[in-house]
Amino acid sequence: MTKRNLKHVTPQNYLKYYYDIPYEGKTSAGKPLRKLKDITCPYRGIKIIPSEKIKGFEKKLALCITAEDGVEVLSDYQENMLATERVMFAIFKDFTRINPGDNLQNCLQMIRTNCLTRLKLEEMEVLDEVDRLTKKLSPQTALKIRSKTTKCRQIIISSSTHDTFKRKTFLSSLEEIIPKENEREILNDIRNKALFLPTSESSRNAFVVKYSKRSQTEIIRRIFIASTGSIEHVTPASNGGLNTIGNFLLTTASGNRYRENMPLCEYIKRYPEIPQYMQQYIEDIIREIHKGSLQGNETYPYKIKRKLFEESDGRIMISLSSYKYSEEEAAEAVEAYEKRWDK
Repeated sequence: MTKRNLKHVTPQNYLKYYYDIPYEGKTSAGKPLRKLKDITCPYRGIKIIPSEKIKGFEKKLALCITAEDGVEVLSDYQENMLATERVMFAIFKDFTRINPGDNLQNCLQMIRTNCLTRLKLEEMEVLDEVDRLTKKLSPQTALKIRSKTTKCRQIIISSSTHDTFKRKTFLSSLEEIIPKENEREILNDIRNKALFLPTSESSRNAFVVKYSKRSQTEIIRRIFIASTGSIEHVTPASNGGLNTIGNFLLTTASGNRYRENMPLCEYIKRYPEIPQYMQQYIEDIIREIHKGSLQGNETYPYKIKRKLFEESDGRIMISLSSYKYSEEEAAEAVEAYEKRWDK
């Protein structure tokens, strides 16, 4: 990105600009959460990179020329890296020891062929799971889905560079299928299973294949962005979730993006540590409230506790034993704050 373009990128629109995750508009009620520091991602368990770090990162990135430069910039954020990004960083470090003056795009291109083969196997495994679930459907509905998975397999094993497998296209095609009344739950399970098709967030092979076509600057920025803060709807907006802080979590951009509209109870199956991470997230939020960083939102821990229990079908049970406010006291604190601003 040029210096001229950089002037138009702010901590508020950064993720939307590069990662297609909205930071303003519908999530504006989450601004108090975005300002917080040292918060544990409730989906991944790592510390979220606060938005104030973005400007400094971009300045350093603008000076990156070689692979060695890129690794040096990313080294400041090792502790914040998610699983896939941590693996990629280790690969880049090894590459740099041998080729310090090269660039990271060449590193990915060198290993792309092997990663593409592994990626295709990962995709096939998910499609196999989808096909197994169709056995619970009527023959007519099952055939519709099997025809789609068959087409996907043909694309995956094809060597054509013009016709490539698109995860988003397959997910959209499943939405077109209208099930019988007694098949809706099963089809919903199939759609949720299909969400586990590998992406650059969940698979190092997908990362290599996708970013081997990108510049070194984009590769470095992508690794950084994954751990920056993003406002997440607990109940997705597409399912009627409200745009209020009581329905918001501060998560990493990668954790937000990969969940998409997946029900939280399904997401937990993929990441069973989420209930544990949620507790740490709440402890961090409570610490910030006790420090005075979330004035006017003292009821947030109670609201989000109920929302998480509801959305997870009881799998997430948050303890607020360390919170100094009872629910009544929290409501009084909010009321007192609002009165001060009304004067």
